[in-house]
Amino acid sequence: MPLVDTPVTPNHLTTVRLLIGLAGGLALARGGFAWTNVGAFLIVLSNFVDHTDGELARVSGKTSRIGHFYDLACDALVTVLLFGGMGYGMTSAQVGNLIGLAVPPFLLGTIAGIAVALIFFLRMRIEEMAGKTGTKQASVGGFETEDVLYLLPLVTLTGGVAPFLVAASIGAPLFAAYVVIDYRRVVRRTRPAQKDSQALVS
Repeated sequence: MPLVDTPVTPNHLTTVRLLIGLAGGLALARGGFAWTNVGAFLIVLSNFVDHTDGELARVSGKTSRIGHFYDLACDALVTVLLFGGMGYGMTSAQVGNLIGLAVPPFLLGTIAGIAVALIFFLRMRIEEMAGKTGTKQASVGGFETEDVLYLLPLVTLTGGVAPFLVAASIGAPLFAAYVVIDYRRVVRRTRPAQKDSQALVS
């Protein structure tokens, strides 16, 4: 990797990813066809950069617990901004025409964003208790669940923002509920082990 023998650290790349994601969220919030597509491109670019920090950390040996959780926090923030910005940049008519209800798009974006934030928080807690294997995402052909964001420009170019946002406002809370169940399962599984270790210490 070209950056291995440079002063650049994984946290630098994570920060670049965050800044690009912030710009993407703001562009989505502007609304309109042009800004929405600019925002989608920036979100995809941010997602691409997100993969480079972990790779640099592995290749260079510059791994750290703080850096890992900083990366997770940035992932959560960018994803929340994605949905929040998308909802803010839409009109109520766009959603109303789709579902037949006068629901503010920003509310849908907020629902999806909060659900995503909860998912990232619980995944972080699960990882603390069960290790990285406890939060390993499903993958198909090397592609992980979060890689679906690479398809975002197709959504914006084809005018599918409203259906995407509605689907996210339903799907994200459902997935969050699944993660809550998984979190409770991990808590129950690790609690006896913690009690045993405390008993040995005492």
